[in-house]
Amino acid sequence: MADSPRVALFVTCLVDLFRPSVGWAAVALLEAAGCRVEVPEPQVCCGQPAFNSGDRRTTEDLARQLIPALEPFDYVVAPSGSCAGMLRRHFPELFEGDPAWSARARAVAAKSFELVSFLVEVRGMRVPPGRFSGRVTYHDSCSGLRELGIKDQPRRLLRAMSGLELIEMEGCEVCCGFGGTFCVKYPEISTKMVDDKAARAEASGAELLLAGDLGCLMNIAGRLARRGSNMQVRHVAEVLAGRLDAPPIAQSRG
Repeated sequence: MADSPRVALFVTCLVDLFRPSVGWAAVALLEAAGCRVEVPEPQVCCGQPAFNSGDRRTTEDLARQLIPALEPFDYVVAPSGSCAGMLRRHFPELFEGDPAWSARARAVAAKSFELVSFLVEVRGMRVPPGRFSGRVTYHDSCSGLRELGIKDQPRRLLRAMSGLELIEMEGCEVCCGFGGTFCVKYPEISTKMVDDKAARAEASGAELLLAGDLGCLMNIAGRLARRGSNMQVRHVAEVLAGRLDAPPIAQSRG
């Protein structure tokens, strides 16, 4: 593989629609790791909501649009464990009865990574380019943790940042209750889960909560805001890249 690999940034729907600053932070981190970053214009949703809802036909249609857009690149990187998990773990399942598309799906899956795991495991990043001083805690998103084994990688980079203190909250691996369509189907259960998560985050004594999935972050940030909490919430990429111009999630510039 080339020393400066050509990387497709899979932006994700939530980042594109709600938090573009995460995309720019991802670009900064990938470039700091020596990558040539491009955002393929034909990219569409990874199909995870449809897949989780049992709509296989829609998922396959989306995958047939997305796979050709990602094939020319050395790597595909997403600032989301859930979207990366969809590309890496579930795309090959879609075309098990179609040899041609199955091979293409497996090839894309093999070179698809979540952002922080790619930086640490593939590019060997030890110290991120950003600067931050303060106490932070980290929420382990379900897809990243359980599908891709993302646990130590973000903590390794955070601990390498001078001035940053990482405090582990109780139940850091417990689901926040978002779960894609889970929070829509089971709102009462979801609300109890995110309320517990918010309480544990506050009890940690950290000033800032970080995670690698925007769905979880929006869910937790929304609950913290409804609790009247002063705790801030950001995507881990923003801190690692030192891209803190955007206000914390669920907070205004004022």
